[in-house]
Amino acid sequence: MKNLLPFLTRIPVKGDFEKAREELWAFPFLSMVTSALPTAVLYLRLPLANVLALLSLYLTIGLLHLDGLADWADGIMVKGDREKKIKAMKDLNTGIAGLFAVVMVLLLQVYSLPLVPFYALFLAELNSKFAMLLALATRKPLGQGLGAYFMEGMNRKQMAIGTALYLLLLVPFVLIEPFALASLPGLLVGVYVVHVSLKNFGGLNGDCIGAVAEITRAGTLLVMAFLWAYLGG
Repeated sequence: MKNLLPFLTRIPVKGDFEKAREELWAFPFLSMVTSALPTAVLYLRLPLANVLALLSLYLTIGLLHLDGLADWADGIMVKGDREKKIKAMKDLNTGIAGLFAVVMVLLLQVYSLPLVPFYALFLAELNSKFAMLLALATRKPLGQGLGAYFMEGMNRKQMAIGTALYLLLLVPFVLIEPFALASLPGLLVGVYVVHVSLKNFGGLNGDCIGAVAEITRAGTLLVMAFLWAYLGG
C-alpha cells in the first residue's frame, strides 16, 4: 500500500511507481488512511465539524480527483459526438459544467455530514476507493495516461483481494450498527458513473476515475443522510 500513497494522498512518503499498480488491491484499505483525520473531527463534534472534516479530507487526498470531476463534467455535458466530448474533457479550461459539478459535490458532502453518524465518512470513502477499483477492473482505458497504466496491472487476483478487503472493512460496522448497510446503495452511484463514462467516452481515463471517486463519496453520504433521516434517526 505504501507505493499507492504518493498517488492517492498528499502524505509525504516515497513510493515506487512501477510497484504501485501491483498494490491496486489495497484501494479499500486506503480509506482508513484518508478518512482517519476527518472522522476524528466528526467524532469530537468540533464547531463546524462538517466543514472542518471536509477540509481535512481534501488536505489528505488533495484536489486531483476534484479536478478530474470538473473535466469529466465538461465532457459529459457537451453536445455532439464522442470526439467532441473527449476534446472538451481534455480542455485545460474549466467550463460552467465542471464548476457546477464541483460545487454540487462539495455542498452535498457538507450538508449530508451533520445528518449521518460520524463513521459515515469512512464508509463513503470506502465506497469511493472500491468504486475506483471497479472502474480500473473494466480495463477499458482512454488514452495512455495514469489510468491506463494502472489498468494494465489490474487482474482477477487483485480484484478478488480488493473485494474481500472491502467486505472485511464493511462487515464489522454492519455487525455493530446494521444501519451501515445504508452505504451500499451509494456504491451503485459509482457504478453508474462508470457506465455513463463508457457510454460517452468509450473508455476511462484519470479524469473519469477521479469523477467516480468524488461522486461515489458524495452519493453515499447523500443516500445515508436520507435513509438515516427516515429510518435511523
